[in-house]
Amino acid sequence: MKSAADSLETETFTAEREWVVEGIPVLTARIALPEPIGPETRLKRRIRRYYRTQCRAYLRYCGRQLFPMAAAAYRAALASSAPLPCFRAELTYHVTCHEGGFWSLYTQSQEPDDGGRTLLRRWGDTWDLRTGYPAALPSFFPPHSGWKKQLLHLAAGEIRQQEAAGHARYLPGWQRKLRRNFNARNFYLTPEGLVFFYPMYAIAPAMEGIPAFTVPWNRQQDETEPQ
Repeated sequence: MKSAADSLETETFTAEREWVVEGIPVLTARIALPEPIGPETRLKRRIRRYYRTQCRAYLRYCGRQLFPMAAAAYRAALASSAPLPCFRAELTYHVTCHEGGFWSLYTQSQEPDDGGRTLLRRWGDTWDLRTGYPAALPSFFPPHSGWKKQLLHLAAGEIRQQEAAGHARYLPGWQRKLRRNFNARNFYLTPEGLVFFYPMYAIAPAMEGIPAFTVPWNRQQDETEPQ
C-alpha cells in the first residue's frame, strides 16, 4: 500500500471558452487538467496552482495567438462565400506513472496552425511526492554520467532502426536537429521506463507526430540506466 507521501489523488477540472466575430463563434477552447483532492497539503496547493496557471496561460494563448488567425479565416471565408470555419483548441492530460514516490504525466494541446493543419504540443511533468517539487531529468541518472550525450546516442540509434525498417521517416539533417532541439524538461516516466520527446516538426515531418524515445528501467548498459 502506498504511504501518504507516495500517493496523490486527483480529479479532472475543466474550462471552456468561446471567441466570436460579429456574433459568430470562430474559436472554441476546451481544457481538462488534473486537480488534487482530499486533505489539503502544501504539495496539493502547489500542484493546483501549477495547473490552474497552465489553464489560464493556455486561454490567454488562444486569445492572443489563435483567435486572430480564426478571425482572419472567418473573414476570408465570408468574402469568398465559403463555409464559415470554427477553429477548435484542446488541452488535456495523461497520467503516465504513479509509483515509487513519483507522479508523472504529460499535458498536450491540439490546435490548428496557420496552414490549416493540426498542431500537437506536449509538456512533461514529473512530481517528486516526497519533496513536493518537480524532479529534474538528471536526477534519474548517476552523477557525472554524461546523460545528455547518452540519450542523444539512444535516440539516434532508434531513429536509424526505424528508418531502416521503414517504420518512420525523419527530416534531413536530423542528427543536428536532435542536438539543437533537445530540451531536458521534455520527459515523463512510465512503468516501462523514462520517456523523452521532441516537439512536433523539430526532427520529423508532421506525419510522425511527437517523436518519443524510451530508456527502459531494466536496461543493462550503465551509460543509459536511470537510478
